Amino acid sequence: MSYFPRLKKKYTEEVVSALMEQFQYSSIMEVPRLVKISINQGIGSATQDKKLVDVAIDEMSRIAGQKAVPTKAKTSISNFKLREGMPIGARVTLRDYRMYEFLDRLISAALPRVRDFRGINDKSFDGRGNYSMGITEQIIFPEIDIEKITRMSGMDITFVTTAKTDAEALALLKLLGLPFKNQKTN
Repeated sequence: MSYFPRLKKKYTEEVVSALMEQFQYSSIMEVPRLVKISINQGIGSATQDKKLVDVAIDEMSRIAGQKAVPTKAKTSISNFKLREGMPIGARVTLRDYRMYEFLDRLISAALPRVRDFRGINDKSFDGRGNYSMGITEQIIFPEIDIEKITRMSGMDITFVTTAKTDAEALALLKLLGLPFKNQKTN
């Protein structure tokens, strides 16, 4: 295949050697890598308006470059007028080339468009080397047409890595280019 994502090339050529030197790995297979990126969007008002889920799926499909699937309610909650099996959100899981392409667009195009952006929080690791972050507005992505937006909605983005510790995952994501705040550059 002639096409190769820029960040995947950066990972194989620069990040692997830097992580091997930093953490003293004996084998290249020990070096942490990015497995997948999961994007999730919950739509609380979807119980009243069913079209909101379709709009969210369309927007998320444009952002991710891959078709999003609706998420359904697991249980019924009468106070929220929610029935089991009712669509209440959208999600998409990106792997391999599409994952690196999305990460590249997130770092170089979307995050710089956030108002008063000072970097992303480095405290949102789960203890097993996975990182989660939230985005409050979907309009930071260049794929979304601002004139066609009916309502602002945020989303959760989770980076799943093979890192065993949060320090390894932080080093991996920093070397890939995620702009963490309060971090000294090497």
